[in-house]
Amino acid sequence: MENQGGITVRRALELPGLRGGLPEVLTGEEQLDRPVRWVHAGEAPNLPALLKGGELLLTTGLGIGARPADQRAFVRKLAERGIAALVVELGPRFPQLPAALVDTARAAGLPLVQLHREVPFVTVTEQVHTELVNSHYALLRQAEEVDRRCTRALLDGGGVPRVLRTLAEFAAEPVFLETADGRLLYAAAPPGDDGPDPLHVWEGLRSGRTADRDRTPSGAVVVDVPGGSTAPGATGSVRARLVLLPVTGRLLPVHRLAAERASGILAVVLMQARQEEELAARGRGDFLHDLAEGRIAPEDAPAQARVLGFRPGEGPMLPVVMRLADPPEGLTPGGGWAVLVRAVAEELAAVGVPALLGVRPVEGRVPVLAGLRAEAERTAVAAGLRHAAQTATAAQGLPDQPWYDARRLDIDLLLWRLRDHPDLGAFVDRALGPLLDHDRRAKPPLLPTLTAYLAHAGRKAETARELHLNRQTLYNRLARIAELLGTDLDDPHTVLALSLALRARRHVG
Repeated sequence: MENQGGITVRRALELPGLRGGLPEVLTGEEQLDRPVRWVHAGEAPNLPALLKGGELLLTTGLGIGARPADQRAFVRKLAERGIAALVVELGPRFPQLPAALVDTARAAGLPLVQLHREVPFVTVTEQVHTELVNSHYALLRQAEEVDRRCTRALLDGGGVPRVLRTLAEFAAEPVFLETADGRLLYAAAPPGDDGPDPLHVWEGLRSGRTADRDRTPSGAVVVDVPGGSTAPGATGSVRARLVLLPVTGRLLPVHRLAAERASGILAVVLMQARQEEELAARGRGDFLHDLAEGRIAPEDAPAQARVLGFRPGEGPMLPVVMRLADPPEGLTPGGGWAVLVRAVAEELAAVGVPALLGVRPVEGRVPVLAGLRAEAERTAVAAGLRHAAQTATAAQGLPDQPWYDARRLDIDLLLWRLRDHPDLGAFVDRALGPLLDHDRRAKPPLLPTLTAYLAHAGRKAETARELHLNRQTLYNRLARIAELLGTDLDDPHTVLALSLALRARRHVG
């Protein structure tokens, strides 16, 4: 009861006010551990309509009704409202409770209690409400103690893992910190070796949430950690989510309250980590900029690079500058650059390339110093980087993806290099001109249908599904496209020419 932040029906019956009425539980004894949210006393026939759920209802029965049908309806409405229990004081109205009342309460699983002695309802109300206030105060004290321990862990330099372990110890359940899109950041288990491995628990949770990442697991506590974006004007964003899973028991309201307190601390920790990471990235960017400008003596550069964590070995260095012509939202001078640098560093590390990366946000640049295994690599790597840079420019306008492989975009790069050649524009006009003229004059536009059809290699069923069209509508549109273009959409040479024209269209005026 202390952890739950409330009292149960059973506890209410033990208080002096109700105990003095000699309570007798007639039905729902297995439901006496229901929480009591409030106490209400009344005699009106429309009492059920006045309740919100969780109430302990005190009555002498004047509003229940005299007919069995009315009594059954009264109890059913109370059960539908979700009250905690119905307490009826025996007296002139009901010397004993009618069978219709008792049977309906039993069928509905509603705790029904009769009082054999008269009790002042106001005393019962005062006692239960005092108990509620005291229990909520105890809940707050427990949550504040967890908050104090989490804060101490933070001040002691424990960071996110210590905060999560503190929360896991209090809840005696595994705790996870995930990104807003459901990727695991940290996991913590309660002390002891007899519990489940938190990573195994997480894998089970993730596999059950593949279809709907926002679905809350049954009985879990999920709390948003605020502050997902540092971009100017961003409000109400989510940086991460704190998840408590009831693996061995049941999570209580106090656990949610403690998680909400911890989420504020985690927000500070994550923000501090992001700021520190970005400051470090800017420091590396300043070093690389000064090195390129000749403001650092060559003999001093290796020592300064080692201080920044760069130990490439004996091979030659290849300087590279990544430039973002139009930085996306979030990569403002105020934040987001650390995430970009981390992603690039991870990709380079995955292929065994030691690199020192920094940021120059005002210039929109990411200077990189990459370590090569041998001098012979320099020409090939530099050519590959130039190819990737040109391909990135040629790929502008393609659908968003986390990464594009430059080697798979050679056709786009070739068309981009021909963008100023008059023959390319003439080719697009010959291939697509009638269709583009139609879309400027009429609706629905047909170019999206052709684009989807070619993207699915002429598979009509998949095209219809993507466009949310029935097959006959799709067939009619394809026939109209073929008529406008004067061509056969099933001819492989036509399909190739139209596919190239659609790609080239992004690069011509």
